[in-house]
Amino acid sequence: MNRHMELRFQVECLQDVAIVNCSGRMVRGSALDEFLRRIEQLERVRVLVIDVSEVEQLDAGGLGTLLLVRRWATQRSATMKLVNPPFFFRRLLDATHLTSVFEISSLEEAICILRSKECPPPRFAVA
Repeated sequence: MNRHMELRFQVECLQDVAIVNCSGRMVRGSALDEFLRRIEQLERVRVLVIDVSEVEQLDAGGLGTLLLVRRWATQRSATMKLVNPPFFFRRLLDATHLTSVFEISSLEEAICILRSKECPPPRFAVA
């Protein structure tokens, strides 16, 4: 398999928020297995954001892994969000009736949600 086409991902954690940026092919194979293992190693996660905007291909193995990650998050009382799925990704979720299973949002919506929970609204001094 072409290494450029494999799933690549980067996990960034800030307090209780984990952001996973994915690119390449989210298809059955060792890279997808490593993705799941890495997610399962996360500790104290309140929000898990998975940015799939650069995913180029998705198969049943990828969908199954996303469902396993969702179950993992639910068992830990964490919220999982899929961010910026490409058109083909959304079509596949629609075709498999999984659109209602995943919380799907744009990156801007995810940032607003994170800010509202972590940052109190600004206070203005009154003279």
